[in-house]
Amino acid sequence: MALDRVRSSGPALGHPDPVAENVSRLRDLFPEAFGDGGIDFAVLRQLLGIGADADAERYGLVWHGKREAREIALTPSAGTLLPCPEDSIDWDRTNNLLIEGDNLEVLKLLQKSYAGKVKLIYIDPPYNTGKDFVYRDDFRDSIGRYLQLTGQGDSGGRKLASNAEYSGRFHTNWLNMMYPRLKLARTFLRDDGAMFVSIDDGEVGNLRHICDELFGEENFVANVVWQKKYTRANDARWFSDNHDHILVYARRKDALQLHGQSRNEAQLKSYSNPDDHPKGPWKATPLHAKSGRNTKPFTFRNGLTWAPPAGTYRRFNDESMRRMDEMDEIWFGVDGKQVPQRKTFLSEAKKGVTPTTLWTHQEAGHNHEANNDLKALGLGGVFDNPKPVRLVRMMLDLATDADAGHVVMDFFAGSGTTAHAVIDANAADGGNRRFVCIQLPEPIDPPRRAGDTAFSSIADFAAARIGRAGEAAAKAGAGNGLDRGFRRLKLASSNIRAWWPDAGDLESTLLASVEHLVQGRSDLDILTELLLRLGLDPCVSVEKRQIAGTAVYGVEAGPLIACFGETLTCDLVEGLGAGIIAWGEAMAAKGPVRVVFRDSGFSDDVAKTNMAAILDQNGIIEMRAL
Repeated sequence: MALDRVRSSGPALGHPDPVAENVSRLRDLFPEAFGDGGIDFAVLRQLLGIGADADAERYGLVWHGKREAREIALTPSAGTLLPCPEDSIDWDRTNNLLIEGDNLEVLKLLQKSYAGKVKLIYIDPPYNTGKDFVYRDDFRDSIGRYLQLTGQGDSGGRKLASNAEYSGRFHTNWLNMMYPRLKLARTFLRDDGAMFVSIDDGEVGNLRHICDELFGEENFVANVVWQKKYTRANDARWFSDNHDHILVYARRKDALQLHGQSRNEAQLKSYSNPDDHPKGPWKATPLHAKSGRNTKPFTFRNGLTWAPPAGTYRRFNDESMRRMDEMDEIWFGVDGKQVPQRKTFLSEAKKGVTPTTLWTHQEAGHNHEANNDLKALGLGGVFDNPKPVRLVRMMLDLATDADAGHVVMDFFAGSGTTAHAVIDANAADGGNRRFVCIQLPEPIDPPRRAGDTAFSSIADFAAARIGRAGEAAAKAGAGNGLDRGFRRLKLASSNIRAWWPDAGDLESTLLASVEHLVQGRSDLDILTELLLRLGLDPCVSVEKRQIAGTAVYGVEAGPLIACFGETLTCDLVEGLGAGIIAWGEAMAAKGPVRVVFRDSGFSDDVAKTNMAAILDQNGIIEMRAL
């Protein structure tokens, strides 16, 4: 944001500059490699122990455009997110976000607010079947291209193109789309966070390669196979395609802790309590193991001597065996003469069972069930091949806690299955998980109807689905504390007008740029961009007050006070400043208060200087003008 820093000890209020941050980290680690205002790469290679010919041959996936895809991920966004309270549900109280826009640009805009805060990312990206839309990013004018393609620019819009197999760059186009988005995705995850990605056989190999590169091979967790269909396609030429892959990666595998899956009825039936043991139901488990050292016999209190079978070893030492024997935790069969086994009690077993890498349709749902999920909401027949809610619920149960406020992100939101699953999970266990869902306003052409509503864009369909999922949860008896709303935001060009000087008429250009805020944007529009640039949550609570006849906005979570008034005269400044100071004193317990004004709102430099002095004299040392 083009800000005039009147007086500040804080950082500039701009979008994240990943390149500058990376260079800064390198300077801290290797100061010897910096000199004459740049990086001496020969010295850096030497410090890293890399030979001069290290790049001549190396293992990795290479394709045309990879360098540019990496650079696109590092380029700051020139856009913003505009709030749409009228298209939202429970705007003032919800902590959920539904964002309409190109997910690459949106991810860049959310960097400061959510980096390192997301517990679970689940995405279901285009599978690159030849019919999927694959967005081709513009390195120079990404926002302009996005607005043009989605019909919001001057050209009137162009249809979004699919990635046809005969294009000659079939896999390349898909990789160039996925690489920068996955690179950014990693930065959002907490150290104990995980990413789940659905994909089919067509691109699973390429996806595995780029995720290994971006997350590190050591952070690969699993390749889950999900049974998406339970019927055989006898008209298939070779094999009936009944599965998808779900690649699982951790931000830091050593920090990732997954919950166990709930035991099913069959697993619970294996526990019983025929001897009325006070610890409750148990099941008999062997006393021997496949590995170990101890093979000597052990004699129990009843006189029975036992030794591990040939080729196996004792699982427990003498002390543990005696303790279990004394506590009546050894089972000798109904007649007391059978091979002894340990009583493994359900009450002492770990919560849940270890998940497997094969998710059957019985436990994780299937494609037909996914369509039924939509039909139950009155939205059947609009969206093709959504994922079932139960599939995402399994991921939520494994990777998130109910009451920890975990953030769940989906930047290929599609029909809104992830948001639906979060609402259902919270309704079931009283949790407070949050969702951040991003969806391109990809057109549904021709529009499809569900009941009385016709949908012309996938983003609109997702919004309707989330709203109906919340209503269904409420009707099913979910508590009043359930967050079933969302704030809807839309990607747009920045509220700050770009500086494009006309060399042939510089005077007119300068005069036209005196007011550098885009005309027609509201205070809420500007405030939302300010929150993003300061790294505050766009769902943060905002209070509006009238001070000296001027609208002033306060954000305690900042703490931040913003005033976008356009007539701040010398006469008004004193009363306005006093009110801001009083409000700031109430916020100061949470940290230094930042105050931001519209630069063109001051009638002259004297009014702006007087305001700066008033705030400074009363302990507010950070004032900025935009």
